[in-house]
Amino acid sequence: MPKHSPSPLDPRSPLVLDTRDLPRRPGALRTVQRVVPAPADLGVELISVPEGADLDLDLRLESVSEGVLVSGTISGPIKGECSRCLREINDSVVVRIQELYAYENSTTDITADEDEVGRMQGDLIDLEPALRDAVVLTLPTNPLCREDCPGLCPECGVHWDELPADHSHQQVDPRWAALSQLTRKEE
Repeated sequence: MPKHSPSPLDPRSPLVLDTRDLPRRPGALRTVQRVVPAPADLGVELISVPEGADLDLDLRLESVSEGVLVSGTISGPIKGECSRCLREINDSVVVRIQELYAYENSTTDITADEDEVGRMQGDLIDLEPALRDAVVLTLPTNPLCREDCPGLCPECGVHWDELPADHSHQQVDPRWAALSQLTRKEE
């Protein structure tokens, strides 16, 4: 089966790391700290990192025998809406990342499936797939504005926090309305 040939990486892209100045001997180390714009569609339906928002990368690139191990943290803002009350959520996320990127023609070509290990293109590493996986898997699928959010009244749609304690939408069947009058007379 022929190997998939990825499209060439642009070394000027903010999420492409250039490892030319990292020696290819195990133990060689370089740190990368930079702020990059968030790519589009980085999130789930109700919460995500806004496109173009600043993502802080604090990474460590370490040469290992088969490639480069990238580890560190990525942090940035998240925006969305509460799944119970639809109020706006503005928060931040910090995710840890650790991913091995194999050198071209390394033994991982034989010992690992194509999607098990990240692949380098020459001296370039595409960080976006690993970043996307880490951030999206960290975000809640049902975000809440606060843990004890009561949500909305299903009848009138007003936030439960804004309604009086005795709020109700009890509707009496017109056939039984006369009986409810009897209980009021006894009181």
